[in-house]
Amino acid sequence: MTRGWGNWLFAIALLAPTPVVAADDAVVAAPAGSVQGSEERGIRVFKGIPYAAPPVGERRWRPPVSLAAWEGVRDATKFGAACPQPKPRGPSIYAGDLPATSEDCLSLNIWTPKNARGAPVFVWIHGGALTSGASSEAIYDGSALAKRGLVVVSINYRLGALGYLAHPELSAESPDHVSGNYGLLDQIAALEWVKRNIDAFGGDGGNVTIAGESAGGLSVMYLMAAPAARGLFHKAVAQSAYMVSAPGLKAAINGMVPAEEQGRDLAAKLGAADLAALRALPAEEIASKAPTTGYFPFPNVDGKVVPRQLVETFDRGEQAPVPILAGFNSGEIRSLRVLLPKAPADAAAYEAAVRAGYGELAPLFLARYPAKTIDESMLAATRDAMYGWTSERLVSNQSAIGQRSYYYLFDHGYPATQEWNLHAFHAAELPYVFGTATRTPPLWPKIPDTLAERKLSDAMTDYWASFAATGAPRARGYPDWPDYGDKRGFMHFADVPKAGHNLFPGVAALHEAVVCRRRAAGDIPWNWNVGVIAPPLPPKAAGCQ
Repeated sequence: MTRGWGNWLFAIALLAPTPVVAADDAVVAAPAGSVQGSEERGIRVFKGIPYAAPPVGERRWRPPVSLAAWEGVRDATKFGAACPQPKPRGPSIYAGDLPATSEDCLSLNIWTPKNARGAPVFVWIHGGALTSGASSEAIYDGSALAKRGLVVVSINYRLGALGYLAHPELSAESPDHVSGNYGLLDQIAALEWVKRNIDAFGGDGGNVTIAGESAGGLSVMYLMAAPAARGLFHKAVAQSAYMVSAPGLKAAINGMVPAEEQGRDLAAKLGAADLAALRALPAEEIASKAPTTGYFPFPNVDGKVVPRQLVETFDRGEQAPVPILAGFNSGEIRSLRVLLPKAPADAAAYEAAVRAGYGELAPLFLARYPAKTIDESMLAATRDAMYGWTSERLVSNQSAIGQRSYYYLFDHGYPATQEWNLHAFHAAELPYVFGTATRTPPLWPKIPDTLAERKLSDAMTDYWASFAATGAPRARGYPDWPDYGDKRGFMHFADVPKAGHNLFPGVAALHEAVVCRRRAAGDIPWNWNVGVIAPPLPPKAAGCQ
C-alpha cells in the first residue's frame, strides 16, 4: 500500500457524518466532557483522558466505575500516570522511561486525523506480561497509523496483583461472587468508553479493531471470549499471543493452584491478615513485592468474566465472530530466555528427556527439534508451543466459524539483531507496525535508517491499517495477503513481504496433540512445560492424536 492508498482510506472516512467538535480543532466536546488536545506531526493528539474512576481505597480490587461527565475543558496534552508496576531488575531491551505511576491510571490516549469523520478505530492494548508497560510508551505512538486514516486509541489497565488478585474476601463482597480479572474489566470499560465517545473524535464506534502484542495479544483473546465485551469491537489483531492454561477461581483445574488460594498466599507473604490490611498497603509496595513472592498475574476462569479456558471457548465456537489477524516472530524466545529450562548436558541427555516427556510423539518432536542443535531446538520448540501454536490456532478457529483470518510470520533481522543473536525477537515487529523505528527504548537494537527498512515498515503499517479499515489487509505494490482458509495462507515478513501457504507443516498439529492430551488428563498445565521439562505424555484420549 502506497501513501496514495492510505489517502484513499482516509477519503472514505471523510464521507461519514460530522462529529461534535468545537471551533478550535484541538478541542473536542465528547459525551464524557470536553478535552483540549494538541497537534503533533499533523495529527490531533489527546492524552491522559480518564475512562473510569481511580481504583483507589475501597475501589481497589473492584470493577471499574464510570465517571460522570466533567465540566469545563480538560487538559489532554500530557500522558496520564502509568499503573503501578515493579522497577526493572536490570538492563533490558524493553525498558524505557515511564511516566510517574499511580493507582489513578485508568486513562487512554487518542491520535486522530484532522477533520476525520467516521474513521476506523484501532484500540491498542500494551504488553508487559500483565505486570509492566504503559500506553504512553513512545514505540506505541499512533501517528503513522492515524496518517493512514485511523483513529488510534491506546489504553492503560491495572497490572500485577492490583489488576488480577483473586481472594476469598474479594469474592465474598462481589455481587457475582468472583474476584480477579480487574485488568480485563478495565479493558472492557475502556472499550465501552470508546463506543460512547469516539465519534466525537472522528471515529466510528461501529468499526473498532482491538489489537495487542504479547500480554496485549493475550488480552485480545480474553476479550474475544468475554461475554461482557461482545459487540464492543468488530475485528481483532493478536501479535505473539499465548493461549496458555489459566487457573480456576476456586477449583484446581489443569494442574494449577486456584486463584483465590494464590491470593491468600500472597496476602500472607505481604503481611496482610485480611482484605482491609491489603487495601491499606501502598500500591507501590504491592507492585514491587508481589513478583518476589512467586505471584504471577493472570486471568482466572471464574465462570462470569472468563467463562472457561480459552481453548474450550474457541473449540466451542463461542468466541467473538470477528475477522482476525494473528502471528508470531521467528526469534520470539531469543530475548525471552528466562522461559527456557536448563539445557541438558549433551545430545543423548536431550533426546532421553524428550522421549521421556513425549512418548510415541517423541519421533515427531525430535524430527522438528533435533538433538544435534540443542540451543536452536529449544528456542524453536518453546516458540512454537507458545506463540506459533496459539497464532495458528486462532486463525484456524476463526476460519472454522466463517471469519476472515490472516496469519503471519515476522522473520526480519538487521545488523544489530544479527550481532546480538536476536533475529526477529519478541516484539521486534512493533516499530514496523507503528512506524516508530526512531522511538524504540534506549537498549533496543538500533534499526538502521535505510530505504529498505522504511519500505518494510510502510508496508506493515499499511497492511495493519487496511485490515482495521476493511477487514482485509492490503498494501499496494505488495502481494495480497491470502486468507488462512485458502490452503493455510500466510504472509512472511522478512526483507520484503511475501505471501505463502502452509507455514511449518505439521508443527501446530504436534503441539495441539500434546495440549489435547493434557487437557483430557485434566491435571496438567500446557505450554510452560515444553521439551526437556515436559511431564510424561498422558494416554491418547478421544478426539486427540
